[in-house]
Amino acid sequence: MRRALLLAGPTASGKSAAALALAEEFGATLVNADSMQVYADLRILTARPTRAEERQAPHRLFGEIDGAVNSSVGRWARRAQEILAEIGEAPVIFVGGTGLYFRALTEGLSDMPTVSEPIRAAIRAKAEGRPTSDLHAELEAADPETAARLRPSDRQRTLRALEVLAATGRPLAAFHGARAQPALRAGEWRGVFLAPVREALYRRIDDRFEAMIAEGALDEVERLAARKLDPALPVMRAHGVPHLIAHLEGRLSLAEAGERAKLDTRHYAKRQFTWARHQLAGFEWASPEAAVEAGARAFR
Repeated sequence: MRRALLLAGPTASGKSAAALALAEEFGATLVNADSMQVYADLRILTARPTRAEERQAPHRLFGEIDGAVNSSVGRWARRAQEILAEIGEAPVIFVGGTGLYFRALTEGLSDMPTVSEPIRAAIRAKAEGRPTSDLHAELEAADPETAARLRPSDRQRTLRALEVLAATGRPLAAFHGARAQPALRAGEWRGVFLAPVREALYRRIDDRFEAMIAEGALDEVERLAARKLDPALPVMRAHGVPHLIAHLEGRLSLAEAGERAKLDTRHYAKRQFTWARHQLAGFEWASPEAAVEAGARAFR
């Protein structure tokens, strides 16, 4: 029987430290389940494990995708399945804050169509310079059901829906019924969601951002900005990136950029709590202090 631990939680909750301790104790492979830590460009700002930490246990799916690539949950799920096939029944820990990745593992994904690169490029070129609200209105006229599910400010998902419509002639909602088989079946996994006290978590988020700046996050973002990537790409919307780019361009002071980045991250952590409460069925909630003991039960 496969032994898999799914260790989830809000940003800055201590997931990585707990996962590393468990991986060392049980000889487990660590697999990234965070949509920003998949990118190579932002080790510091996404709090990816350090190179020293990566030497302490096998790490997979961390920093393996270039920022110019628009990665997706489907791509991640396929890579996760490949890794599970490679390691067989050896212990494995999926760790991260992207709840949809965990649902993909345990419930399967909707059977979504593939969009060719020429169609994707054409939609992106047509959208360049247009407000997201205009794109959402265009989607609403063609696919009102999908548009109703998306915030008018959600540029990435709006573009994805327009791409599917252009590629297939069918609305994105039409593909939401059929689901692929999950990579992990019931009985093969145990889920733990780290739930720190909110006030302590928010302080940790603020302190961590200051530490990131001290460690060179601004230089990291400057290198990313120099690539002139599409602003709609996920890596360009990582927490802190838009605000630090605004600082580099002289539109915000570093202090202003920092405060906005911290606020965005605190709001994101709040949404992670809400999402987990409603969407991560079967996960045990634990304090960070109890994380290692709770996770260890998956391997005993």
